[in-house]
Amino acid sequence: MRKVTVITMSNLIQACRMQYPETIPVDIGILPAAWLKYGKELQRLIDDYPQFFGGMKKDLSKIVENLPASYRKGIFIDEWNCVWSNVCDGNEAIVTGHPLKCEEDVYALKIPENRNGRLPHGFMYLRLLDLCGFEDAMIYFAEEDKTIDVLIDKVLEYNLYQVAAILPRMGDIVYFGDDLGMQSGLAIGAEKWRKYLGPCYRKLYGMIKAYKPDQVIYMHTDGCIHEIMPDLVACGVDIINPQYRANGLDNLVRVCRREQIITINLDLDRQMFPLATRSQLFDHVGECVEALYLPEGGLGLNVEFNYDMPLENMAAVLDAVEKYRHYKG
Repeated sequence: MRKVTVITMSNLIQACRMQYPETIPVDIGILPAAWLKYGKELQRLIDDYPQFFGGMKKDLSKIVENLPASYRKGIFIDEWNCVWSNVCDGNEAIVTGHPLKCEEDVYALKIPENRNGRLPHGFMYLRLLDLCGFEDAMIYFAEEDKTIDVLIDKVLEYNLYQVAAILPRMGDIVYFGDDLGMQSGLAIGAEKWRKYLGPCYRKLYGMIKAYKPDQVIYMHTDGCIHEIMPDLVACGVDIINPQYRANGLDNLVRVCRREQIITINLDLDRQMFPLATRSQLFDHVGECVEALYLPEGGLGLNVEFNYDMPLENMAAVLDAVEKYRHYKG
């Protein structure tokens, strides 16, 4: 879990399949920290936008009780023995303790026995970093010896088991999340990504397509990833959820509209949301829609609200996406 999300699935599927959706799909995510800060005020705001939230009612008395382990204040250890630390309830923890301290630990690593189909955010690439720490993982990628191959193979083996477990119970859309980019590119570069990581996603998503060829695969991935977006499509991804700010609108237009058509659920500029004026928020949404809109589809808008965003800015963003989801060019 990263957030509570409400989305009109049929609209998103129509956009993905270029079936001329009636409106641009809008995906609204609200992080638990926002509920903890604003409570009833946030509920009243949501009540004013039934077109996005469908009358959703939040049990404010059970927010903390219902938080996943990684969203709770304190420390927990996951099934890979990664240590996660969190300083407050409502936002996701970070890994502060990496179990693989040296190359010998990589070779001795046993994959978890869990086969419940759970593939959390950061299931492949970020899992490598969580296990080894960023610096050691980058060294293994740079050295390109057997250690990185062994590490990747073990994480991939586990993920293949987990994908096999979800095949009989997939919904219309199956979601994956793995942040592949940094603010200005891929840490390992595009060529190493294609050599080491691309084949992993191709195997995982290939299993799904072999089982159900028309299954819609959605992949969230933060960071600057525009140079490998066509590769993700080649791996089997049908909808990519890229960030506006990290990739830049010009790059997204070039890669996803001019060079080829790639369906995106665009992550609007969350870094702008807390500080912008109402008119700036409208301009931002309008600029994105006007640049990426196609009458047949291929575009969704993704919004995330957190505790750092004033309620009036949340209302402004909702008003803006309400206006522009009806855009016809």
